[in-house]
Amino acid sequence: MTMPTNEAEARQERFERGLEVLERIDGEVGRRVVDALGDVSPELGHQVVAWGFGEIYSRPGLPPRERQLVTLGMLTALGGCEPQLEVHVNASLNVGLTPQEIVEALLHSAVYCGFPKALNATFTARKVFAERGLLPLTPDR
Repeated sequence: MTMPTNEAEARQERFERGLEVLERIDGEVGRRVVDALGDVSPELGHQVVAWGFGEIYSRPGLPPRERQLVTLGMLTALGGCEPQLEVHVNASLNVGLTPQEIVEALLHSAVYCGFPKALNATFTARKVFAERGLLPLTPDR
């Protein structure tokens, strides 16, 4: 990898690295989120990709599965983040979490976040599972 010669090149390299990570983890769903910002706040879309994925998600300290478990817990705790939770339930499946593991993490969140937030998160997960043909859940899937 060559060193960028100016800030514009460094900015573009962070974006490209982030886009690669975003597409690997979130797939098309993540790209649609960024594209949807294009006509209102392209800079926010750039920062989501360059900083969020190019700098944070690409760090080696946690594997993608564990990053997604943390993200599911935080979005559930925040509440009102169901659109983002939908993206991250999809991402969780993309990085190898099973539907049962996702449901278990959301059930666990009820202890710390309360039932309303855990229910909202679980219904969001259910929507994703239905879209991906994963319902009804059985022990083997």
